[in-house]
Amino acid sequence: MRIALDAFGGDNAPNEVIKGAEMAVKAYGTEIILCGDERIINERIKALGVSSKGITIRNAEGVIRIEDNPTDIRKSKLNSSMGVAFQLVKNGEADAFISAGSTAALVVGGTTIIGRIKGIKRPSLAPIIPSVNRCYILLDGGANVECRAEMLVQFAVMGSVYMDKIMNVQSPRVALLNVGAEEEKGRETEHEAYALLKNAPVNFTGNIEGREAALGGCDVLVTDGFTGNIYLKTVEGMGKFMKLSLKNIFFKNIGTKIGAAFTMKGIKELSRKMDYRETGGSPLLGTAKPVIKAHGSSDALAFKNAVRQAKEFIENNVIEEIAAVLEASKQEGGERE
Repeated sequence: MRIALDAFGGDNAPNEVIKGAEMAVKAYGTEIILCGDERIINERIKALGVSSKGITIRNAEGVIRIEDNPTDIRKSKLNSSMGVAFQLVKNGEADAFISAGSTAALVVGGTTIIGRIKGIKRPSLAPIIPSVNRCYILLDGGANVECRAEMLVQFAVMGSVYMDKIMNVQSPRVALLNVGAEEEKGRETEHEAYALLKNAPVNFTGNIEGREAALGGCDVLVTDGFTGNIYLKTVEGMGKFMKLSLKNIFFKNIGTKIGAAFTMKGIKELSRKMDYRETGGSPLLGTAKPVIKAHGSSDALAFKNAVRQAKEFIENNVIEEIAAVLEASKQEGGERE
C-alpha cells in the first residue's frame, strides 16, 4: 500500500510530515511517497535523524498556498507538492492522498484531478467530531457552500458508509441539522431533503438541533457546507474555551492545584478525546480514490494517524461500498436526477 503525502502542506511542514511518515511506516508497514522539493526533504531527513526505510521521494516544484487561487492546482500549480501527490494517485502510483495544505485546493484537486465516484454530484469534506459517548461525522464541513437536497442525501449515504466501515457503528443514525426537530422546520432545501431522506437507504432519524448533535444525538450530521463550517468552527472554539477555562480554574491556587491532581486522569482522558490528532484528518468523501485533509496545524502524530485513516479507508473498501449503495438506490428509483 502506497500513500502519497504532501510534504509541504501545513504549518509544520516539512519536518512534522517527515517524522509522521517515519512513524506510519513503522506502525503500519505502508510505503510513503513524500512529494516536494527533493533536496530539502533529503536534508531534513538527515538533520532529523529519520530513517528513510519505506519512504520514497517524488520531486515537486513549489507549494500551493492558501492565498493562491485553488483552481491553480490543475493549472500553474500542477507540479506543486500537492499537485504531484494528486497525480500519483490519479495514475495509480499511489493508493491514497494526504495533505494539510489549502483546503480549497484539495477539494478542487480531489474533484477534478482524481475525479468523483460515479453518480456523486459533489464530494463532501467530512470532519470527525468527538461527542459524549463516541464520535460523529459532519457532512459537509465546508467544501460546498450551497447544496441541493439531492446532495444532502448523498452526503448522508457517504457518511453512513464511513461510520459503518471505519468507525464500526452499525446502522448509524443520520440527522439533518436544523433550527428545530419538527419536520416543518427550516428552509425549502431542508424540507426537500427531509422528504428524500425518509426514503433513502440510511437510518434517518429526522431533524436535529446543534446542541443535541454535540451531545451525541446522531452519528451522521448532514447540512450544507456554509452551515457546517460555522458549526465546526464553533465546536472547535468551545473545545478550546473549555480547555483554557479548566486550566485557569485548576491552577488558580494551591487548593485547586491539589484538586486537579485527583482529577488529572479524567482530564487527560477528556483532552485525548478532544485531540484532533488522534483522528488524523477529514476524509473528502465522494472522490474516486481516498483523499484525506489533515488539520493545518498537524504534527507528526496527526500525520501518522492520517496514514492509518487512509489505510483503513482502503482496506474496508469505503469507495466501492459508497458506489454500490448509490447504484442500488438508483436501481430502486431512490435517486432523483
